[in-house]
This record gives sequence, structure tokens and C-alpha cells, in this order.
Amino acid sequence: MKIITYALSSVTLAAALSVAQAADVPDALSVEWQGKHPCEKLFEDAQVRVARCTFPPGAVHVCHAHPAYLSYVVSGGQGQVQDAKGIRKVEVATGALLDSQPTAWHEFSNVGDTMIQFVVVEKKYQAGPTVDQSSCPKR
Repeated sequence: MKIITYALSSVTLAAALSVAQAADVPDALSVEWQGKHPCEKLFEDAQVRVARCTFPPGAVHVCHAHPAYLSYVVSGGQGQVQDAKGIRKVEVATGALLDSQPTAWHEFSNVGDTMIQFVVVEKKYQAGPTVDQSSCPKR
């Protein structure tokens, strides 16, 4: 019983610390790379925000956060994602639709030789986790 109580206390403490941290990881539309914003807002209301994100070869969508979101791949290619799970290469398939949970932080890079473009629909009514920007990779 002590083990269960300790485990629950640890989970509660971790959740409280996460909420207590400053929410200073920027959103996807706020970040720049080489003086440009890779994402452009197409529509926004009280429920959703829709953006088109375009990444030429070599582009990096620096550390940013999302509430829950849908992402449709307009044009695909070779990508690389870095987040709390590490760094991994991904095949971004044209026509794919991804339904993603809130993302505390991640970074996306176009490591291929084709333009990658997404349409992202962020679900504003499902707020994402808060996290301190110190979790992000240093640039």
C-alpha cells in the first residue's frame, strides 16, 4: 500500500510541477527561422486556428508547442522531429492526416530535398500542457 501511495504522490507532484512551470514555449505561428515565419494563419475563431506551414529543404520549425491538432500533409518528404522522446527521422507522406494530442514542445526539420507543406488545425478548446522553454534544444 505504501508503494501505491508513494507512486500516486509522485504522479501528483509531477503534474503539479508541470502546471506550475511558465508556459513560455512559443506557439507554432510565433517562431521564426532565418527571419521568416514558416506558418501562416489562414483562419481563426474561438474553436480552432488553421495555418499553412511551408518548409523548403533545410528549413527548421524551431521549438514550439501545440494544443491538440490535426495536420494534413499537402506535400511530403523527409523530415526529422525532435521532442522529449529524442530525435527521429520521419517520412512525411503526401495526403496523410495526423490527429495529434497536445504537444508540450517539438521541433521539425526538413532534411530532404523537396518542399514539405502542412495544413494544421489546432483545437483551441483542448489546451495543451505547459512546459518551461528550457526543455527545448538550444540554438
